[in-house]
Amino acid sequence: MKVLISADIEGVAGVFHAEQTRAGNGEYEAARRWMTLEANAAIEGAFASGATEVWVNDSHGGFRNLLPDLLDPRAQVVLGKPRTLGMMAGVEYGAALVFMIGYHAKAQTRGILAHTINSFAFARVAFNGVELGEAGVYGALAEEYGARVALLSGDDVFAEETAPRFPGARFVVTKRATGNASGVTQSPASVREMLHAAARDVVRQHIDEGRAPQATRAEAQPVECELRVQTSALADLFCQWPTLTRVDGVTLRFDAASAEHAVRMLNCLSAMSFMLR
Repeated sequence: MKVLISADIEGVAGVFHAEQTRAGNGEYEAARRWMTLEANAAIEGAFASGATEVWVNDSHGGFRNLLPDLLDPRAQVVLGKPRTLGMMAGVEYGAALVFMIGYHAKAQTRGILAHTINSFAFARVAFNGVELGEAGVYGALAEEYGARVALLSGDDVFAEETAPRFPGARFVVTKRATGNASGVTQSPASVREMLHAAARDVVRQHIDEGRAPQATRAEAQPVECELRVQTSALADLFCQWPTLTRVDGVTLRFDAASAEHAVRMLNCLSAMSFMLR
């Protein structure tokens, strides 16, 4: 039974301000520890119900936030960038289940620290006409590899917007948003307890239902991606890529052969945007 945990930081209990997500200060050091312990709770819960292999993917920023020495030693940790599958790296090893821990709402919503992939560059991302946040974008990639997104955690706005995309998945609400940088949080300890129990239950249910312990990759389907960027200068930059079509001052489109190829293109554009910062 193989499980991949993708761990972000903005949806972690106690995290409300951008400073907590950026290296180089004491608040970040506390937040990365909370992030690590939430991931660890999910790892331990998965193993408690029969998972045989668990990967935990560091999915925030430079992908070097998790503290490996605090994680269950049975888990394998995916760190560093660039990497082809980004926040879903590890799914290629046959993970049957995916857990998205510490995720956040999509750009232009009222969720805590809400954004989609790159807050400086992207205002809206849609696949085949459906607007998606990071969970939706990377969930499409996971499903393309035959994995099922079964457990997600983050604030209440994230849970409300994402639940229709993954019917039957379990959600752990870590905090309630009252603004982009404000809200009411559960305690880190109580969230860890909920994550451990939810991970344990999800894995047990998967095994009891006789589902396959390892995913089989599905046939890829083409994706039309519409991307709204934050400024016309970013559109100028991105449209240097000859396969992008400009719809208006800040809206672009491109076609991809699969969700994986769409994700890879978005990550390339995200990296390009740093020249305008």
